[in-house]
Amino acid sequence: MSGSRLVASRRAVLCLLPLAVTACASGGRGGEAARVAPYELVYVANEASGTVSVVDVARRSVQVVDLTELGYGDNPRPHHVAVEPDGSHWYVTLIGRDRVLKFDRRNEPVDSVTFQVPGMLALVGNDHMAVGRSMSAVNAPQRVGLIERGSMALEEIDVFVPMPHALAADPAGRWVFTGSMHENTLVRLDPSSGRADLTRLTEGHDDAHALMQYAVSPDGQTLVATAERTGKLLVFDITEAPAMRLTHEIDVGPQPWHPAFTPDGGEVWFANLAADQVTVVEASSWMVAEVIRGQGIAEPHGIVVSPDGSRAFLSNRNTSGDYSGQGRFGPSAGTLVVIDVPARRVLDVIEVPHYGAGVAVAGAR
Repeated sequence: MSGSRLVASRRAVLCLLPLAVTACASGGRGGEAARVAPYELVYVANEASGTVSVVDVARRSVQVVDLTELGYGDNPRPHHVAVEPDGSHWYVTLIGRDRVLKFDRRNEPVDSVTFQVPGMLALVGNDHMAVGRSMSAVNAPQRVGLIERGSMALEEIDVFVPMPHALAADPAGRWVFTGSMHENTLVRLDPSSGRADLTRLTEGHDDAHALMQYAVSPDGQTLVATAERTGKLLVFDITEAPAMRLTHEIDVGPQPWHPAFTPDGGEVWFANLAADQVTVVEASSWMVAEVIRGQGIAEPHGIVVSPDGSRAFLSNRNTSGDYSGQGRFGPSAGTLVVIDVPARRVLDVIEVPHYGAGVAVAGAR
């Protein structure tokens, strides 16, 4: 059921220019930033500051939606975001307030729903959205949420595993995938019937992988899972329902976080939170093709690839202040790093408020 409709909004617009001195009003840019393509807005949840950054990458400007000013307390902890393919609405989970919020393209709040310790979001088909539980939850219900995006009506569906955190949907919207942070169990959920089929990793998997997050290939045939504790990328064939068959285990470095396929399905990109790097894995060979480090990559968290496959947008926590920026947020700032996907190099660093977590862009999976 939908929560109370929100009617008030107070926002601050901040022009952040960490790499070059330019004019925000004119949209001027300098250096590498001049070659950044004009994409739709990028949304970054700033968990520690209680804000969401709406970043116009082409103009290098940041609009900050302050959730504390909207009445969600001093520590709402916005964690993950999702955007409608046409950019008409966007959604954010609030760990600290047990809410999923809905905003319109003007960044005005329009609706909300109550859900205990929400974590990841995944759009399902044209009409629904799945929501999992935050990894910080204690004794969270063994259920995921299915939200009708128009009305924000919520149904909770049993998945029978503790801490269902990782979350993804196949491109056709037929399946929702989740899994346990506490045991090596993956779940394929049929949202139309509520049926949950479990795949348990047994032989050779004595230690819990801590399944962090999933991504499904554009052709819907492959699911990848990052394993926080074991530093692996797990690859599954998901064509033989209801089972998910493990085909590859790749060592990819410490704390692999949120993965994303390129639109052609040729590569998987993800951050290594504990290593200040981005890892690129080729899907044809399932081997590490590149490790990217550079300015602004400091405790990287989420990543999304632009719909045309030319840019990757990486959110960074920077809680230790390793990145010393030039903008108004200073060394405590989070960052949004823009990466040239074909060249595999950092193009731009845009500062956002503290602790960049989930990231999303319209039209990207």
